Amino acid sequence: MEAPGIPHNEAQRLCALAEIQLMDTPGEERFDRITRLVRHVFNVPIAYIALVGADRQWFKSSIGLPMSGTPRDISFCGHTVLKNDTLIIPDTLADPRFADNPQVTGSPYIRFYV
Repeated sequence: MEAPGIPHNEAQRLCALAEIQLMDTPGEERFDRITRLVRHVFNVPIAYIALVGADRQWFKSSIGLPMSGTPRDISFCGHTVLKNDTLIIPDTLADPRFADNPQVTGSPYIRFYV
């Protein structure tokens, strides 16, 4: 498994995250509506909105996951903040960055990620 690196703009990104004051806040229907829509449109069992902090990703809204977040070093979203582009992983088992990730080899058995 390849742990996500640290983006070049990490300090600025974490400052912006702190400024919006969303980490560890109660659920909100406006975010849950987006999560439900994404799950429906893509016909997937899991959909979430994650915020990537310094050492963890936290789910502001989540459907299909029993946890409220994961350590950043095993997070898929930790890889998304590395580039200003959409991260698409058609088959997690075929991608060396994720093939032995505990979320791939065990519950929730992630096989596809966008």
